[in-house]
Amino acid sequence: MFVSGQLPLDPASGQIVGATAAEQAEQVLKNISAILASQGMSMDDVVKTTVFLQDLADFAAVNEVYARFAGSVPPARSAVAVKALPRGALVEIEAIAAKG
Repeated sequence: MFVSGQLPLDPASGQIVGATAAEQAEQVLKNISAILASQGMSMDDVVKTTVFLQDLADFAAVNEVYARFAGSVPPARSAVAVKALPRGALVEIEAIAAKG
């Protein structure tokens, strides 16, 4: 399953959640978890993620949040800094999951 890049949007309001990269990463990972759950999958099924950060200095803070969601075997991951993200987000994450 390919989960396209997710922004830190509240599913009900469509608004950005969180003022910091860590807070935004929490919402992004909740959204990814919900998408996976809708297909009978979980973060344990994720085999690869790409994390897009507006500022690579936020990597450590985002990594702390990411570690709580990473599943029992953390997936392969890339993290890249980008000039800008949609809607002024600080974090965007895409995922690939496989049911084994």
